[in-house]
Amino acid sequence: MCSSGVEKIELRGKLIVFEGLDFTGKSTQVEILAKRLREAGLPVTTTREPGGTKLGETVRKVILSKEHMELLPLSELSLFITCRAQLSAEVIEPALAAEHVVVSSRYRLSSLAYQGYGRGLDLRLIQQLNEIATSGRQADVTFLLDLCAEKALERRGEERDRIEQEDLAFYRRVRTGYLDLTGEDPSVHILDATAPIDEIAREVLRLVGLQSLGIGDDGV
Repeated sequence: MCSSGVEKIELRGKLIVFEGLDFTGKSTQVEILAKRLREAGLPVTTTREPGGTKLGETVRKVILSKEHMELLPLSELSLFITCRAQLSAEVIEPALAAEHVVVSSRYRLSSLAYQGYGRGLDLRLIQQLNEIATSGRQADVTFLLDLCAEKALERRGEERDRIEQEDLAFYRRVRTGYLDLTGEDPSVHILDATAPIDEIAREVLRLVGLQSLGIGDDGV
């Protein structure tokens, strides 16, 4: 498992994001971290993209539905940006202002990796839309659950949404995007998604400084 060293951070009012390909266990790690943060006495708000708001969850159904296979890459990006703008204004910013720790499955990086590298849309355009949708808010800490495309697709079941039906070449491009975009970013910790769930969770806890509080030392 690859990661940088531990740096003591104040977690209140911070945005922590889990990123990565589909089937890498992001939602599971969000749940585990949120539970441990609450045990440490911290107020926590969890969310996800696309979704997280009433409008966002409605748009999520459109994005992922196989009834909309004709959706163009630019249209797909526009829907994600719509969800992100609503989520930022309705959930993330108010929670951070109230000094909650916000833990999200996906954020800005997903559009750069999926719609940029995966779909071939202009990265500068996506960056500009991300800035507008989030009022410039960047994640304070990002955990990239890294998994090769082949192994990710081995994990998918028979029931697949519109994006999960994409082929190996698409997922390879997305993974390349994640690694290119985060390789020099000190706020990103790249974790091996092939590791056991509890091992990944312990590393996440270590990197946010919760183990120093005696949280998670005996398993998660």
